[in-house]
Amino acid sequence: MMNEGRCFVIGDIHGCIEELEILLNSLAPGSDDTVVFLGDYVDRGPDSKAVVDRLIRLQGEVGRCVFLKGNHEDMFLAFAGQPGHHGQAFLYNGGDATLRSYGLEGYVGPALWERLPDDHKLFFLRLVLHYRSGDFLCVHAGLNPAQPLDGQSEEDLLWIRGEWIRASHNYGFTVLFGHTPMRMPFVHWPYKIGLDTGLVYGNALTCFETSERRFWQVRRGETQVREWIPNRVIPMP
Repeated sequence: MMNEGRCFVIGDIHGCIEELEILLNSLAPGSDDTVVFLGDYVDRGPDSKAVVDRLIRLQGEVGRCVFLKGNHEDMFLAFAGQPGHHGQAFLYNGGDATLRSYGLEGYVGPALWERLPDDHKLFFLRLVLHYRSGDFLCVHAGLNPAQPLDGQSEEDLLWIRGEWIRASHNYGFTVLFGHTPMRMPFVHWPYKIGLDTGLVYGNALTCFETSERRFWQVRRGETQVREWIPNRVIPMP
């Protein structure tokens, strides 16, 4: 039986492999730890394929990896002829950068899907919509506060923004979410914490360590992970 370890929840990456590597090397998750990713691994950034390669390898390095589906993965699946939604919007939302990273520009539908590496196809097909860890629920975009937990639609879990961010809720846990980029973590305690801090737009990749209630960040183009605390930043040991 696995010992109780740390749990790290990481926001939207969008193809930014260098900052992902720096964060993982600094956190150094081990065989007792869980690492949860909130989705949006692909599109817009410099190397979506390298990000997926790294996440696949990470499964053999830590106790547990949880990969949520983001709206960008859902669009990619639909664009590649697999179950998904809004595939027609894939290229307009940074999908051209993803195809370029795979060397598959111009491909679409089954012709694209069959050319993806087999382990990447399995990765995309196994993405999940939510994950519960103690007092926290992890989703990509958020929840529809007007609906019960068991009445949430996949569309809301992947796409909701304003009505979720503005509302409180009584679900009984703190929701960790990404999807909506902000300049700093959005902390609406005890209801929700937003962890998409706009890495691909030049800001930062953010991680929340649930067991210690601490935030870790690496800023775009930097090489040091720092602890984020409201109003001050402390270098990570």
